[in-house]
Amino acid sequence: MREIYLDNAATTRTDREVVELMNKVMLEDYGNPSSKHLLGLHAEKYIKEAKERICKVLKCEGSEIVFTSGGTESNNTALIGAAYANKRKGMHIISTRIEHASVYNPLFFLEDNGFEVTYIGTDKYGHVDVDALIKAVRSDTILIAVMHVNNEIGSINDIERIGKEAKSINPEVLFFVDAIQSFGKVKIVPKNAMIDMMSVSGHKIYGPKGSGFLYIKNKTKIKPIIYGGEQQKGMRSGTENVPAIAGLGLAVKKMFDSFDENVNSMYEVKKHFIKRLEEVEGASVNGIPENSVLETAPHVLSVSFDKVRSEVLLHALEEKGIYVSSGSACSSNHPAISGTLKAIGVKKELLDSTLRFSFSIYTTKEEIDCVIDELKALLPVLRRFTRR
Repeated sequence: MREIYLDNAATTRTDREVVELMNKVMLEDYGNPSSKHLLGLHAEKYIKEAKERICKVLKCEGSEIVFTSGGTESNNTALIGAAYANKRKGMHIISTRIEHASVYNPLFFLEDNGFEVTYIGTDKYGHVDVDALIKAVRSDTILIAVMHVNNEIGSINDIERIGKEAKSINPEVLFFVDAIQSFGKVKIVPKNAMIDMMSVSGHKIYGPKGSGFLYIKNKTKIKPIIYGGEQQKGMRSGTENVPAIAGLGLAVKKMFDSFDENVNSMYEVKKHFIKRLEEVEGASVNGIPENSVLETAPHVLSVSFDKVRSEVLLHALEEKGIYVSSGSACSSNHPAISGTLKAIGVKKELLDSTLRFSFSIYTTKEEIDCVIDELKALLPVLRRFTRR
């Protein structure tokens, strides 16, 4: 049975060259980068090279990159570390109603510990209401947290406008951007958007799981949340995961060396899928302005299927070798109705009838055609079963 993997927003398949490099580091250049001998120096070189590759893309300094275990750690470090480092200036934070669980759960933690969080809504396409966000900025606002690309529907927020207008009102406010779904698919330069902190995860761009980094603009006031041996200038203690960092660095290089080609390929697949969905009865696309697919991220597509529960359809497709998602993979152990779908006004009867299809640079139009054929065959049967 042919496998068609359309859950790339959850994780991508690790690039083969990345795996080969990681194996070399683990088997040959396995020294501790803090050691002063030759093997330690070899290990340290991989870290330096990965930083150089990231800094070339982000146009930043090596001192502004902190390697982490991935997006969740990066988000927790940024939010909790910045909030506690700046609480003497104020206790007010602004975020949105469409953030990932690794952002809103740290925010809930901060609320439980005395911080005040204002959550801003969106329009029907998942764009944060920038006017409302700017109006919410106060003299005691210390932090703004906004995702660049939504992980469920692919909406792209205007982070440059948010950063510039927010800082024109309160120059000391810190601006944090979750770029986990956008990095490698939508161009982003932190300084252009006046970003102070930005999170990235390696396994979304064909790098290894357990890898990621947090961009922290020089002189940003932030406390570490992990203490130990003072690695990475004390910002993230613990022996660096050199194989993962090396793999992440190579994944970044490969993704951006072919950036335009990769993005165009995914957009073509996405547009083809949307066109073919017109043949599927009761299917509706979420979060895309009419004829404006290019205003969304190239790799994420949310589709509702009338009168079929998402979990039932997901497993029916799985039996055909097609792998998709019914929401954020990080929340799969605690299923609930999507806050994003609620925020954009998806009809109540469709909230539990929505799947996310997410594409990679390897996804083909032929695979999409197979998916459409299976949907056209499965949905009438599943709907008859549902009516009973």
